[in-house]
Amino acid sequence: MSSAPRDTGHDHALADAGPDRLWSVQDHLADVLATVRPLDPIELNLLDAQGCVLVDDVTVPLSLPPFDNSSMDGYAVRVTDVAGASEEFPAVLEVVGDVAAGQADPLTVGPGQAARIMTGAPLPPGAEAVVPVEWTDGGLGEGPVTGMRARSLAPEGAEGQVHVYRPAESRAHVRAKGSDVRSGDRALEAGTVLGPPQIGLLAAIGRGKVRVRPRPRVVVLSTGSELVQPDEQLASGQIYDSNSFALTAAARDAGAIAYRVGAVADDAETLRATIEDQLVRADLMVTTGGVSVGAYDVVKEALAHVGDEDEPGSGVDFRKLAMQPGKPQGFGSIGPDHTPLLALPGNPVSSYVSFELFVRPAIRTLMGLPDVHRPTTTASLAADKALTSPKGRRQFLRGTYADGSVTPVGGSGSHLIAALAHADALIVVPEDTESVEPGAQVDVVLLG
Repeated sequence: MSSAPRDTGHDHALADAGPDRLWSVQDHLADVLATVRPLDPIELNLLDAQGCVLVDDVTVPLSLPPFDNSSMDGYAVRVTDVAGASEEFPAVLEVVGDVAAGQADPLTVGPGQAARIMTGAPLPPGAEAVVPVEWTDGGLGEGPVTGMRARSLAPEGAEGQVHVYRPAESRAHVRAKGSDVRSGDRALEAGTVLGPPQIGLLAAIGRGKVRVRPRPRVVVLSTGSELVQPDEQLASGQIYDSNSFALTAAARDAGAIAYRVGAVADDAETLRATIEDQLVRADLMVTTGGVSVGAYDVVKEALAHVGDEDEPGSGVDFRKLAMQPGKPQGFGSIGPDHTPLLALPGNPVSSYVSFELFVRPAIRTLMGLPDVHRPTTTASLAADKALTSPKGRRQFLRGTYADGSVTPVGGSGSHLIAALAHADALIVVPEDTESVEPGAQVDVVLLG
């Protein structure tokens, strides 16, 4: 599934990006979002469209409900016939039959008459209100009842007389035609993410298919010869691959269909071949690890020159950002369809923070959403001592947010994944700030 043709502005950005340039967070994000384009719309069946973004406004073709109907099990009556009714002096009405949901030819209720009516059944001609069965004797002549006997068990209940013990106002317990939505109303706006309630509404107004932007397919791939899959035995010097699990889950949380690829060893040719194999099912590629300046930074080695000759306009640029954590980043496009690729650092916190700042907005852009960013707010810093931050770097610290206050969780180390698991916010310390005192107002990115 390919996206719309991509902007070539990324190439101009690369031309201006010298090897020593220190990119700001804003410039890097702008470069990413200038290249990524929403996926082309397709028509899907309702259940297949869950989680997708609606492309067009949907207009209601028929009112809901499409007819006046009862909101209770009871009796359809004329208001004048039950005026003044009480337990001492009940109104006694002739029962002319049943009106059930789905009944095509309802009865007519005349003076002194009533019809047993079920919830959702159309209000019969002549009737003006519904009295709940609990306000009646249910046709049994033995005082107020608590429910209506099934038709199959008591067919005589649809005939004879019913005693009504309370009056009813006009339109009592009647759902009016169009009281939910009216024909011609706008049911859903373009840009709406289709969840269960929206799909239910579309079905209710008779729409079996809908035009949407599909959920983007994101392939997540981690690198490192030291990585072992969970449930396997660790050898000396090995660690479990957590990044690919965290980022795949994060991609799904953002709305994507995400595929996790097991860790690839530190071999450039193997990595390049793996990425090429995965392109067939990717609208976006995400790698983690191997983007710094070490001798075994395999992603950088494998992708630094990919596409330079065979695929004009594609290529991956590796750059340094004025942020902590997450200074080393890679971004570009690869393959014949110029599939976007974001190469994230390998430290767990660095990769996750980078995902939130850059990959998540890219996924939301592919989906065609108007707002691609996490919500932000300001909060009072709840800390025992001042927070320090390196000058010239925008720092993102983990925190927990509640009631206008944010508390740091863990330290600033980019390997502290346990602290990340308890955080629901990122505390943002600007580039020109080296210290933040307790009680100061700080910007917060809300992750939950």
